[in-house]
Amino acid sequence: MDSRERGWRVAVSGMRVRGARRLASLLAAVIALPLLTGLAPLPSASAGAPGEELGTGHRRATISITDLGPAVPGEDDTLTIRGTITNEGDSPIIDSSVAARQGVPLSSRSAIDQAMARTGFDYDTDGLIVRGHGQDIGTIQPGMSATFSLRVPVSELALGEPGVYQLGVGLTGQTEAERWGDQVLGLGRTLLPWQPDPGAQSPQTRLTVLWPLVSTTHLTSRTDADEEQTPAFRNDDLLREISPGGRLYQLVSLGADLPVTWVIDPDLLASVDAMREEHLVETDTGLVPGTGQEEALAWLLMLEEAVRQDEVIALPFGDPDVASLAHQGMDVHGALSQFATATETSAQTVETVLVDTEPSTDFAWPVDGAIDPSIVSVATSAGATHVITRSDSLRPGDALSYTPTAARPIGGGTTAIVSDARLSTLFEGDLTRTGAAALAQQQLLAQTLAITLEAPANERSVVLAPQRMPTADQAQAMAAAIRGVRDEGDWVAFADLSEAADATPDPAANNRVPSAEEYPAELREQELSTSTFQSMRETQRTLADFLVILTDPDRVNDPFGNAIRREMSTSWRSGEEEVEEYGDSVQEGLVALTERVQLIPKSDITLSGRSATIPVTVQNNLVQDVHNLELRLVSLRQLGLEVSGAQDVRVNGGHSQSFKFTATARANGVMQLSARLYTTEDKAYGEEITFEADVTSITSEVMMVIAGGILLMVLAGIRMYSQRKRAARKSAADATGTDIGSDTGADTDGSGDESRTDTGADVSGAPPGSERLDPNE
Repeated sequence: MDSRERGWRVAVSGMRVRGARRLASLLAAVIALPLLTGLAPLPSASAGAPGEELGTGHRRATISITDLGPAVPGEDDTLTIRGTITNEGDSPIIDSSVAARQGVPLSSRSAIDQAMARTGFDYDTDGLIVRGHGQDIGTIQPGMSATFSLRVPVSELALGEPGVYQLGVGLTGQTEAERWGDQVLGLGRTLLPWQPDPGAQSPQTRLTVLWPLVSTTHLTSRTDADEEQTPAFRNDDLLREISPGGRLYQLVSLGADLPVTWVIDPDLLASVDAMREEHLVETDTGLVPGTGQEEALAWLLMLEEAVRQDEVIALPFGDPDVASLAHQGMDVHGALSQFATATETSAQTVETVLVDTEPSTDFAWPVDGAIDPSIVSVATSAGATHVITRSDSLRPGDALSYTPTAARPIGGGTTAIVSDARLSTLFEGDLTRTGAAALAQQQLLAQTLAITLEAPANERSVVLAPQRMPTADQAQAMAAAIRGVRDEGDWVAFADLSEAADATPDPAANNRVPSAEEYPAELREQELSTSTFQSMRETQRTLADFLVILTDPDRVNDPFGNAIRREMSTSWRSGEEEVEEYGDSVQEGLVALTERVQLIPKSDITLSGRSATIPVTVQNNLVQDVHNLELRLVSLRQLGLEVSGAQDVRVNGGHSQSFKFTATARANGVMQLSARLYTTEDKAYGEEITFEADVTSITSEVMMVIAGGILLMVLAGIRMYSQRKRAARKSAADATGTDIGSDTGADTDGSGDESRTDTGADVSGAPPGSERLDPNE
């Protein structure tokens, strides 16, 4: 700072304490001094009222650079810089002009970070003004904005050796409240990669960009009770995302023209595929027919064409939260099995929906690439041999002065793919802000050039793994940046993720997996709770018991199994109430389905006698047959009422069937009976039904009375029969005129000589030739 500027500061400071009468003369002296010397230096950022820093963008004006072209200029190019200026103060900006400043070399990636983080103005670090190529702006009212467009020859920017330079655009002027001469009211910064001789740069840095297609959970476990199992969606959010202009629509349309590796959640494909057919949508008033069949088909066809020549990585179905599973679900029985099943079904789902696509399932991707030993263990438990992590978790190592290759062996045959944290976080935040997208594009170019120049003779492979669900604006900014690198970044060659995984690791790079204590507390607070995995376990048990009795178990296993696995999706992070509500709906829906196979309640019955038949009815309101069930009817007083054994049950879909049990009474009174279904695994199924049987057996006194009556009836019958027989014989004797037992006067004693006269009759008195009656009849 020269003596003229120090004198200006003293003069301005004096104006605050002197009277108004001396104000004009002091201002005249200040203005006259530079005019006499022929120089007009700008005051420093600290010039102004005592204790107040002027010239900082957030204090007076914000300058946003919205367009810079060419993004990587040549020596003979003219740089076009466009942007906006916003008056952030409460006083109008007057007599202002905007101009570029000369480039400031940034020797490292850390220097780039520091330059982009600064908001104030400093002559030593913000470069000299480029004169003769500015633009007058005039007056900007408080809260209002103005645009600018500058054309600056690259030769005026004082660029030297190849590398990354800070390029600033400053606003110079006054405010109505402070008419003390020109001040730097604001400064906007961007990055300018400088590579004047591209052919001399060899070898190149290999860049892998992951392009994620991941969404939230859209399908419910509910399906209509028809043969087609019409699916139900939670809402219409998916339709909005895949429609033209939607987030997923833009991701596919933008990614189709980019050198990227697609990372896809198979559940998203299954959900869109389900939307192609008739479907239902949950609303506040119930299920209603859904729309969007044409949009779903168009999106899938567009995606199929987009990935045709690219590498596709399939995440486990539903994108399970590996970190939550490792920290909260490891001790819950069955949780790891669900993760394994999600991995097994992922490739099949992708291949079914996207024709001629063979995805890789060899990669696990924890949230934000943060890992610890338990996360690595879970991530590889289902067969993955690569874990996508990030350099702010698995750090490169203090001994390295350059960015190492992404691939690093971490033991057990597992390779960590360490994405670059700076590159991976470039496209987070609000990129709708003026100039934010353009700055992100320049940063990607600058950072990759800086990586290349760190060790020009050492070809390395780096990975950009962005956030899982970029917004449409973030996707647009990312696509523009990738196109910029592809078209203008001669120091970069793009590679698939599998190529990055196969790259030769840097032996000097750190490969120590961070401990559990080093896992970020912020991420741990977002994890799914243990109760989520316990809820999954209970629903899985209910499902397993239900599948045993079904003749077509896949109709139930597919929708409900997938719904259970969706409960551990990464998309539920920080949404504890939402995932709990979803889990409850899955369990309730499954229980309601199991209750369609039930025993029909019975009213109390009366048994009049020693034995009887008791019917019990099984109702099947499913569309499929059920089997592998056993119906048991049990008397709670077996000494008083004995019931025949259990019966095998098979009931056709949509029908009811009665099963009859034989009951034998041994005592009188009210007997309690219980009926219940059991599976072949001897597990109770459904609710039992109970009812009473009132047994009214016959008493001994009544039996004696009944026996006496029967005896009298038998004796009366015998007497009546005997009387009829006698009457019949008497009638026969009267017909012959001979009394039974009469003689002709002869001696029937057989004594003397008297002879017996034969009358031609039998001694019985029956006439000759007649049937002899047995007197015992």
